[in-house]
Amino acid sequence: MIELAPSILSADFGCLTEQVQPAIEAGASVLHFDVMDGHFVPNLTVGPPVLASLRKHVKVPLDVHLMIENPDLYIPAFIDAGADWVSVHQEACVHLDRSLNLIRSHGALAGVVINPATPVSMLTEVLDIVDYVLVMSVNPGFGGQKFIPRALDKIRQLVTMRAERRLNFRIEVDGGVAMNTIGEIVRAGTEILVAGNAVFGHGDIRQNVKQLLEAAHSATLQKA
Repeated sequence: MIELAPSILSADFGCLTEQVQPAIEAGASVLHFDVMDGHFVPNLTVGPPVLASLRKHVKVPLDVHLMIENPDLYIPAFIDAGADWVSVHQEACVHLDRSLNLIRSHGALAGVVINPATPVSMLTEVLDIVDYVLVMSVNPGFGGQKFIPRALDKIRQLVTMRAERRLNFRIEVDGGVAMNTIGEIVRAGTEILVAGNAVFGHGDIRQNVKQLLEAAHSATLQKA
């Protein structure tokens, strides 16, 4: 199933609920919540209090992407604040197995993330304990960047590895997802599409979501 997960990183934080509601009404089934600490990535965003406030107003799953050092220290707080999914970076976790099991022990779905320069092979030992793999198709830290095409090869590799090992993790992509890239991203095997600027950056939010989903579903039919 294809799902669109608008990234609130590109939304107006002064009226966050008013921005995300039309996206959900138009078909977005997940909200992507980017957490940055200014150390692991060169930007600062938001923490558990903002997530808890958003949780009061939306019913869809909240997908928390931790782009932070020492994520184990904060995983429980984000899940307590309302996170349904939590993903951590392979590059940030000294004990990745422990971090993923910590997420699962607190009742959330566990995801692992890889940056553009990290090969898929680095995930071999944890693919059997993750619910989803998030492939970064830009260098994390800022919205509005251009899609890095070699991410498509990583998606295809993950599809092959999943089939060969008979696993059930889903594949998510974050970075540069837009009308001109969404088709090839879906055809490569992506199931969860994170889009920020393409949803909130211009035009009508509802229309943007509808167009992205239509393009994604059309690409699914082409893949079949």
